[in-house]
Amino acid sequence: MVHLAQLLQQTMRRRRLTAQALAERTGIRTPRIKVLAEDGTAGPIQPTEEELAELAAALELPLPQVLEAARAPAAAPA
Repeated sequence: MVHLAQLLQQTMRRRRLTAQALAERTGIRTPRIKVLAEDGTAGPIQPTEEELAELAAALELPLPQVLEAARAPAAAPA
């Protein structure tokens, strides 16, 4: 399973989007997007269902894929 942070990082890289650009598309604040892209749901900030839906739409990803990634456990640090 892909973790939310991995999904965001991979998709943002593939689409050549910065956190700032994604913030402008979604209305989610840039620092919040950066934290979600770094920590996913394992960090101190938990995304709301509305934010996940906005991210899915802005990144042109299926909502079920984003929701599943948000539920996936974070990989153990190496």
